[in-house]
Amino acid sequence: MDLLPLNLGIIGAGRIGQLHAANLRHRIPGARLLMVTDAIAAAAEGCARKLGIPAHGTDYRAILDHPDIQAVVICSPTDTHTEIIQAAAAAGKHIFCEKPIDVDLARIDAALAAVKKSGVLFQVGFNRRFDANFQRVRTAVVQGEIGTPHQVHITSRDPGPPPIEYIRKSGGIFVDMTIHDFDMAQFLVDSPIVELYATGGVRVDPAIGEAGDLDTVVILLKYASGATGIIENCRQAVYGYDQRVEVFGSAGTIRVDNNYPNNAILSTQASVRRDLPLHFFLDRYTDSYITELNDFLGAIREGRPSPVSGEAARVPVVMALAARKSIQENRPVRLAEIG
Repeated sequence: MDLLPLNLGIIGAGRIGQLHAANLRHRIPGARLLMVTDAIAAAAEGCARKLGIPAHGTDYRAILDHPDIQAVVICSPTDTHTEIIQAAAAAGKHIFCEKPIDVDLARIDAALAAVKKSGVLFQVGFNRRFDANFQRVRTAVVQGEIGTPHQVHITSRDPGPPPIEYIRKSGGIFVDMTIHDFDMAQFLVDSPIVELYATGGVRVDPAIGEAGDLDTVVILLKYASGATGIIENCRQAVYGYDQRVEVFGSAGTIRVDNNYPNNAILSTQASVRRDLPLHFFLDRYTDSYITELNDFLGAIREGRPSPVSGEAARVPVVMALAARKSIQENRPVRLAEIG
């Protein structure tokens, strides 16, 4: 069955923009990528030339003014998201936006109001929801396979910290890194998170502390149902990209381990061992990035609700702000205090 073609434009040609552009050009049926823009002319031109995208430029408004483009994929810096969302909504373009929508709740709310007024589809790029492993955990919880959820345990550690220049403008570990885990915590269990307590320190690189951030944190969560959760983050795991989840319930538990480049196990007289886990998020979540855009286009074609709505994507930002407040005041913070 042939899919209805949809014409798209990419705003932002950095690492994640190039990833989405490549997927739209080569791996997502029915997607037609007509234009890419980036504030840096060489980035837009290079992306267009590499992937055979017909048009490129430095002003995202050229995409919004293009009469044939039906949807935009926003991969620009976070502080530009809400401006572009509101402009795209006013232009009647469906919107896929990388996380987070913004770090300011007032700006988020203004963007969501613009989307609601326009009636366009709006999806936020929390790609881990589309990972087959985590979806299986979600299914087990929803279908009651483990009974009533009691505890959630999420481990997320990067193989190494990003450049210190990035750390300084990232918004901090809770907004930049833990936000994926905040979203996963709400995705896995059908109960609102009402309170959290965050603690942490600088264990990887003193320069991260000098930049006003943490590199190693633990967050305790309390759900409205009475269930509890724990998130563990670190900017450096020397053995690779550490991504694990467990949900424990009254009738059992379900757990997913790291992904590996192969399933070989080497057994000798000296040891039993296997190769290290996949080393980077682009390797670990290759399929989920494809699936999330497939679902975005499918929702447009079929008139389905967004797989990751703006309202759902607002919650992890609230949690990130609550975690920051918890660190500053050394106490549990209820999400209602944030908004």
